[in-house]
Amino acid sequence: MRIRQEPGLTFDDVLLVPQRSPVASRQDVDTSTRFSRHITLHIPIVSSNMDTVTEARMAIAMARAGGIGVIHRFLPAARQAAEVTRVKRAESFIVEDPFTLPPEATVAFARAELANRGIGGVVIVDGERRPVGILTTRDVLFAPEATQPVSLVMTPRERLVTAPQGISLEQARALLHQHRIEKLPLLDVQGRLAGLITAQDIVKLAQHPHASKDAKGRLRVAAAVGVRADEMERAQMLVAAGADALVVDIAHGHSDHTIEMVRRIRRELGDIELVAGNVATAQGVRDLAEAGVDAVKVGVGPGSICITRIVAGSGVPQLTAIAECAEAARQFDLPIIADGGIRTSGDIVKALAAGAASVMLGSLLAGTEESPGATVIREGQKVKVTRGMASLGATMGRELAERGEDTFDQDWEKVVPEGVEAVVPYRGAVAEVLEQLVGGLRSGLSYCGARNIAEMQARAEFIQMTPAGMRESGPHDVKPL
Repeated sequence: MRIRQEPGLTFDDVLLVPQRSPVASRQDVDTSTRFSRHITLHIPIVSSNMDTVTEARMAIAMARAGGIGVIHRFLPAARQAAEVTRVKRAESFIVEDPFTLPPEATVAFARAELANRGIGGVVIVDGERRPVGILTTRDVLFAPEATQPVSLVMTPRERLVTAPQGISLEQARALLHQHRIEKLPLLDVQGRLAGLITAQDIVKLAQHPHASKDAKGRLRVAAAVGVRADEMERAQMLVAAGADALVVDIAHGHSDHTIEMVRRIRRELGDIELVAGNVATAQGVRDLAEAGVDAVKVGVGPGSICITRIVAGSGVPQLTAIAECAEAARQFDLPIIADGGIRTSGDIVKALAAGAASVMLGSLLAGTEESPGATVIREGQKVKVTRGMASLGATMGRELAERGEDTFDQDWEKVVPEGVEAVVPYRGAVAEVLEQLVGGLRSGLSYCGARNIAEMQARAEFIQMTPAGMRESGPHDVKPL
């Protein structure tokens, strides 16, 4: 038996010591960081791959804000891939493979497809993929005959404005303005559809200047996979859909089957950005690094809805885990993602100062408008449901998604949950939540006398607190309004 002599520390056990600062305004600090070896972010925040946190809507909002979302894996593989596709199609300078319809498609079918795909228009093409018209939501919105073909309500070919493949952004902007149109089909030298530029996408370029985007101008998104043998098919579908990174994610990431899955993905899918976890020790980081990952997720048991430490008696207090794992990761030039235990912007500052490159948020984002699930009223307050991915409900949902079968005949009384289900306050748009969290991070950087995260990590000095110091840190000796 071994017992570590140094106590493990978490966020409430320490404060960062303020230092002389050259920062005149918190807007002067740089919050950019790495999500993985080759993916950079404008803000060091990742939305968790929980089924009550991240699907396409959340991932789109996170990428537009400069972070990234990880689509959870508790969906059929085809559905998860479709969520990735929605993110990649949400905006880009050029839609390289735009959705199309034939001229004989019905108005009813077109209306449904526009709604399901969340798009405002579709190019109508013939059998050789040559445009014969364009159809917008406006064309089908009040069309009286739902069974008539779209060829009767679309803008016909003779009125179409098109451009050659390879047009520049400024040229496209000028054409859109000159003809007062919203969609510009791009044609190859044979006159076939080669892409689509929309006015909305050009506007979004200006609205979200710090968005996380790939080389083609598409929003970045990651997606989670498990370690079962059939998960390789899921991984292949996600990469084909355009996922920028795969996250091999199980509760105990320092395990043989996790390492083998990492090696298999690396062997079969090449240079896809690959994240794995969760671990809580330096050796866990080293083993995953040697297997071929591009980032490691750190945290065993710190989450607000995780009870692994109670059920299994296993874990490492999160600040200590981050510090030890970050030291090991530096030897491999790997960023680590601090997953769990973040309740405030101050916790984000402490996690980054201890060595994390980014933080993964679950419950803090679960109550936002973009998180999956309906908003309900409880005791007069708006709330949304969140749950740990090892809770009983999540386990049942995972079995249904992975096996595609009814699970009610399973022997559920033998399941030992390591998470709970709960409600969190409705928090509005995720962009507003992120603005507050990043604002606190900027203040934290300035208090440490740092202009960026790397400087803060080099300068950071922690001081331990007593329970009295913790009480002193919050409001005290006053009556709340």
